[in-house]
Amino acid sequence: MRSRSGDDSAHDKKGVIVGRIKQTFAQLKQRGETALIPFVTAGDPNLQTTEDIIDAIIAAGADIIELGMPFSDPMADGPTIQAASERALAAGTTLVDVLALVARLRTRTQVPIVLMGYYNPIFSYGAQLFAQHAKQAGVDGLLLVDLPPEEQLELSSFLENQKIHLITLLAPTTSEQRTKELLSAARGFVYYVSMTGVTGTAKVDSEAIEVRVKNLRKQSPVPVAVGFGITSAADAGAIARFSDAVVVGSALVNIIKQHAESPSLLEEVHTFVHDLKQGVLDATNNR
Repeated sequence: MRSRSGDDSAHDKKGVIVGRIKQTFAQLKQRGETALIPFVTAGDPNLQTTEDIIDAIIAAGADIIELGMPFSDPMADGPTIQAASERALAAGTTLVDVLALVARLRTRTQVPIVLMGYYNPIFSYGAQLFAQHAKQAGVDGLLLVDLPPEEQLELSSFLENQKIHLITLLAPTTSEQRTKELLSAARGFVYYVSMTGVTGTAKVDSEAIEVRVKNLRKQSPVPVAVGFGITSAADAGAIARFSDAVVVGSALVNIIKQHAESPSLLEEVHTFVHDLKQGVLDATNNR
């Protein structure tokens, strides 16, 4: 079993420093496994509980954490994650709080953490200052759903200086030419949005996604993760057969909402993520 704490880097055969995301995918590839990436919204229902939840999902087998930065107008998210953002903002969660949360987690885990959200809070914070503070906190990647590649240059340069990956998003509607252009600049991993629409609104059809993802993996210089519509261990296993990573968001956020006031919250979260991981392992062991 691999260590989930310690130094934040390793070295490849040439002695080059390898970041946490690359290191994690390399270790998984050696074992023939697909990564599990659970999503939670920072501050839902409050920051301390989020911290405890992340500890629980890491213990349950999460390979990378996608941590939502709450925003008042999460237009690409469905009702479940929109409501989580609203709860987090009502609890007073700020971007400063999110970075402080990552810094606390870094005292005990080196599981990669990717922040997901919208550009406005980062613009208000100051892109260069955000990149510096994110690096200091221990952030590995950033996924912004509302910042087109043509408008990313200034932010991406600040992030690259801090060795933070700006994750590329692709969708079923992305043209072949556009896909090639985006993949040429991909860092960390590619997030393939497996269906059109907003998060949490439809079930995944793995057969319809498989051809597209296999093609992306042939072209991509980095691993390909698949998200949207994955709600169960069976769904996760179906996607894990042909992808490098499986992202689960709304289903986990729903569990947090349902059990937020219950003493069984962390147990419920752990069980759900453990089952997802087992579904992924079962599928990859049989491919």
